[in-house]
Amino acid sequence: MTEIPTNSNTQTQAEPPTKGGRRLPRWLKAQAPGSEGYLRLKRLIKSQRLHTVCESAHCPNIGECWGHGTATFMILGDICTRSCGFCAIATGRPDHVDEGEPERVAEAISQLGLKHAVITSVNRDELPDGGARIFAATIRHARQRCPETSIEVLIPDFQGDWQALATVMEAGPDILNHNIETVPRLYSIMRPQAKHERSLELLDRARQLSPAPTKSGMMLGAGEERHEVEHTLRQLADVGCAILTLGQYLSPSSDHVPVARFLHPDEFDELGEFARTLGFNHVESGPMVRSSYHAEQQVTDLERRAVRDAAQPAHDPKTVTQGPGQNPFLGLLDIDNTAVDGNPT
Repeated sequence: MTEIPTNSNTQTQAEPPTKGGRRLPRWLKAQAPGSEGYLRLKRLIKSQRLHTVCESAHCPNIGECWGHGTATFMILGDICTRSCGFCAIATGRPDHVDEGEPERVAEAISQLGLKHAVITSVNRDELPDGGARIFAATIRHARQRCPETSIEVLIPDFQGDWQALATVMEAGPDILNHNIETVPRLYSIMRPQAKHERSLELLDRARQLSPAPTKSGMMLGAGEERHEVEHTLRQLADVGCAILTLGQYLSPSSDHVPVARFLHPDEFDELGEFARTLGFNHVESGPMVRSSYHAEQQVTDLERRAVRDAAQPAHDPKTVTQGPGQNPFLGLLDIDNTAVDGNPT
């Protein structure tokens, strides 16, 4: 394996060819879709008239995740009101709001028998609440249909509408995810309609509204410098972000922001270790990691730790007392971090 010096920003040599003549490093390999599990989930998504970010955003892990029966449901249509420089989802004027979608998502979760479901959306800036009402309805229908399933929502910034955020949090998600995506300097090309400080404020407000852990992620390799990444990770830690994902940025097309470089897996290991020193409870760091990659494993890890800490002696200051109906992750924002990497095998 090629040795990459600590804090190196040297371009990594690429190896195998891919579509369009683009060459990728040997470690950027994904399972090709086509398994029985993949085909079953594809049929279910089509029959329920649903969308997934896996398909719309051209996620490289779709073969692996769908093969295991896991997917990230994308509500509020498949047309986005924003034009992020990294995203493959179509930009335009969205269709009407589908009021029956929350029930169909809940039905799909039930049919898949999911222990953990991830729900995200396109940006719907034309709606008064940015789609928060539909997020809340989807959480509630999923709760009613699948009470044992934990619910993670990956939400937009709602243009800083904090009442919209409160609407989502009041519905009781188990994990609140909002991706910071990149460093502040690159927002003008990566997230031109978003604001770095607004995303940080959203995460900070979310933890004050609910005991649910907050989660965020970054794509690396779009031109950021190592010190900028470390600064952004410190900012996320300062607003109490509990779960972190770090993955390689892959440009969807020649019309999107190009990849500046491919980070070696060793660099992801280094950044993962750095993040843990900042106090993140759970870190997934690897070239193929995406926001929802191994999300069900993250919940399993947090649940194990919740049980462990609940079993501590009563005099232990880290003891978490759980009452009936309380969020199972209550108190995880204040306990020691643990190491879990997301490098795919």
